[in-house]
Amino acid sequence: MAHVALYKKKIVSDLTKLFRSYPIIGCLDMENLPAPQLQQMKANLRGRVVTTMTKRRLIKIAIDQCKDVKGIEKIKDYLLGMPALLFTKEDPFKLNKILQKSKTNAPAKAGQIAPKDIVINAGPTSFSPGPIIGELAQIGLKTGVEANKVVIKEDRVVVKKGEPIKPEVASILTRLDIKPMEIGLNLVAILEDGEIIPKEILIVSEEEYIQKLQQAHNYAFNLSIEAGIIIKDNVEFLISKAFNQAKALALEGNIMSDVVVKEMLSSAEKTALQIKEEGKIETEEKEEIVEEEKEEKKKEQKEEIVEEEKEEKKSEEKKEKKEEKKEEEKSEEKKEQKEEIKEEKIERKKNQKEETNYIKKDEGFSKDVDANVMSMIRKTKDFMKGKITADDVLKS
Repeated sequence: MAHVALYKKKIVSDLTKLFRSYPIIGCLDMENLPAPQLQQMKANLRGRVVTTMTKRRLIKIAIDQCKDVKGIEKIKDYLLGMPALLFTKEDPFKLNKILQKSKTNAPAKAGQIAPKDIVINAGPTSFSPGPIIGELAQIGLKTGVEANKVVIKEDRVVVKKGEPIKPEVASILTRLDIKPMEIGLNLVAILEDGEIIPKEILIVSEEEYIQKLQQAHNYAFNLSIEAGIIIKDNVEFLISKAFNQAKALALEGNIMSDVVVKEMLSSAEKTALQIKEEGKIETEEKEEIVEEEKEEKKKEQKEEIVEEEKEEKKSEEKKEKKEEKKEEEKSEEKKEQKEEIKEEKIERKKNQKEETNYIKKDEGFSKDVDANVMSMIRKTKDFMKGKITADDVLKS
């Protein structure tokens, strides 16, 4: 039996532990990845991802020792270039997004495999006319000269995806400052729950993903409408559709309903007019109806005029009653005033008699008392009773 170095055994042992410890295992291709960039990426992913790089043969040995891990054998088909393994508990799509953002563009080197179709677009260059025209023609580019500069006439794919880059193509790409290569951790595939998710599926833009979700929703909605499956999202639409279909059926079958009565009457009127025009039929009955309607309108107008006149008479009668009432109130006031004047006269006569008697009884006065004194006495009494004011007393 051949001797196996202890460090190799340890590598295989560590790999088997990692295979059994992490639910997500990724296959990486580290080819053409400079060491400084690799160290930087490892630092950025520390705590979230464990990466290990070793020989392809040792990885296969560790895989063979972990047959209890579901789907582990499938990884062997994705050990490409300079293989490495990635172990994580992160979501595969989220992880791939992080890896894609960490990549940087780099110039192409002869012999490298093109990660995608490499295209040189039409447009002006910084080259002056000379040998460069032949070099560009050598890789299949059509050129011309404008304003003493070489111009590429049309777009052209110089290297297809998966093909090696030729030295002359790499040279032209570098001189045109085209950097088609991406430096970063190249995730080839991921194993999750026994299923392989290749790189092509993992690379999905958020916009495209949202667009596909919306498209799937629209497809499902249309399918539910066609199949008549009632759900929360389509119930209003289905009710509206059923209503319109029932209405169309009623119109087609001449089924009278409150929903279609206007349409049916309109249709009947159009048909009648069409028959009338085609048969040149005079509709006397219609004219009679029109005359009757006119008479009815006149009658209604007359009734309205009569009602208005009645209202006017009522309002005039009310005004007259109000005026009569006012007159009555005025006459009542005059009567009251007359009675008050009469009472005052009676009161005055009475007071005069009392004054006269008072003077006759009083020994200090004679029968020939001056009339002014008698008037003063009378006014004083009126003042005491509140009938006149002090000014009225002093006037005489």
